[in-house]
Amino acid sequence: MTGTEDIRIAVVVGLACAGALFFILGTVGLLRLPDFFSRIHAATKCDTVGAGLLLAALAVLNGAQPATAKIVVLAGLVLLSSPTTGHALARAAHRTGLVPYHAEKE
Repeated sequence: MTGTEDIRIAVVVGLACAGALFFILGTVGLLRLPDFFSRIHAATKCDTVGAGLLLAALAVLNGAQPATAKIVVLAGLVLLSSPTTGHALARAAHRTGLVPYHAEKE
């Protein structure tokens, strides 16, 4: 393997590990946070970044091929649709009367 290929593989591994970490943190937030609004925030933000990083890793791994353009388009769709869906869910929950969690004062 050449030095350039080693660097490319290291970048792919770094992006993939960071993406997996964001997915894990989003799952922990989904399980641990107290109310729907906090959970939807953790899930959409972490999953959006995690998916973006994993798709970036795939694009770097593919290199300059036609499939890379499809990966970039898919990344754009994920980065656009996930926050929009989270916002729509939170807005619908708020409009139906679901109140956000407030910690009790001492």
